[in-house]
Amino acid sequence: MGILLDLAYALAALCSAPWWMRKKRQDWRQRLGRIECPPCLEGPDGRRRVLLHAVSVGEVNCLRALVPMLTTDFDVVISVTTDTGIARAKALFDDSATVVRYPLDFSSAVRRFMNTVNPDLVFLAELELWPNFVRVCMKRNIPLVIGNGRLSDRSFKRYRAAKPILSRWFSGLAAIAAQDEVYADRFKQVGADPSRVQVLGSMKWDTAPTPGEPVEGAEQLGNELGIDRTRPLIVAGSTAPDEHALLHGATPDGVQLLCAPRRPEWFDDAARDLPNCVRRSDPGDGDASSDRFLLDTIGELRQAYALADIVVIGRSFGDLHGSDPMEPAALGKPIVMGNADADFRDAVKRLREAGGLAQIDRGSLKETLEMILGDDAKRAAMGSAALGCVRENQGASGRHAEVIRGLLPFIDK
Repeated sequence: MGILLDLAYALAALCSAPWWMRKKRQDWRQRLGRIECPPCLEGPDGRRRVLLHAVSVGEVNCLRALVPMLTTDFDVVISVTTDTGIARAKALFDDSATVVRYPLDFSSAVRRFMNTVNPDLVFLAELELWPNFVRVCMKRNIPLVIGNGRLSDRSFKRYRAAKPILSRWFSGLAAIAAQDEVYADRFKQVGADPSRVQVLGSMKWDTAPTPGEPVEGAEQLGNELGIDRTRPLIVAGSTAPDEHALLHGATPDGVQLLCAPRRPEWFDDAARDLPNCVRRSDPGDGDASSDRFLLDTIGELRQAYALADIVVIGRSFGDLHGSDPMEPAALGKPIVMGNADADFRDAVKRLREAGGLAQIDRGSLKETLEMILGDDAKRAAMGSAALGCVRENQGASGRHAEVIRGLLPFIDK
């Protein structure tokens, strides 16, 4: 099975080479499973090792509350796939956990990786099932857990079509902690053991800062970009290429706009759609009198949200699937987003029903921004409702930690 998969991967890599060779790739040694990871120090308490896997920045961020809960009892290793995710994980967890690169799913790379990490349990944030990795975990009797689990509409269709092949993987999972009942039902439909599926909520609600506590680095970001704190600021987070011109045109006169594109390869196009914008990567090169700003860095979106008078959620006004509204909600910000919300449907619904989020179409964006920015009471009420909704839905990280402890009790080996 492993040899056939390796041949299929090699053929796919060869056929797609013109595409992936255009992108700058780092750490090929680590991508092939040659990583550095200190051995777990086994004292008299029989300390175990937990491997937490996060694909990119979003999944890394959702681990923020979980990791400190685990490091008291376990040795924690965090594996990440993308370059931006690696950078974010090191910024958050370098002092408390080991951060490594997740390998390509070639059997030899996976074996090398698992021999070095040697985990007692593997926790996959949201969903990231690769055949050889799953096969190695099952062969070595390593409990495999899906946490903060979700199956989007498009993923569900693919997994359901491949159920005859994939059901063995899902049925062998030690536990699946789904974000909501819809996702839990979908996991069952693709072959998961119903007795091992439970609904624990989304860990992303737990990223809220302490109420009233300033976000570290926010004021510095504003000062270095030259944002005028006496004038309103709209922050649009995780935006897509087709949204920057829309946002520029919909921003009321006299109001500042900061856009944070979702992907680095979208930065330059965004700069062209935001005339004379000041770029975070080189603020001195911009127009000091500009009221357009581009956050073309990774890991500073929370700081930007903290400066906002109103937040617009990106990837929601086109044909993508929405971005995360929970982080700005946790900062008590009024939120506006489009109708594309497939990746965060439950959170959007809860925030909308609480009164903290306005969901509109492209044609209503300018009018809605003018209305909210022109009504201080409305803006304050939306921000308060958003924060209240976050508080009501917190606690999932603690519930996930208990699932891990239940599968790997803290006992002598």
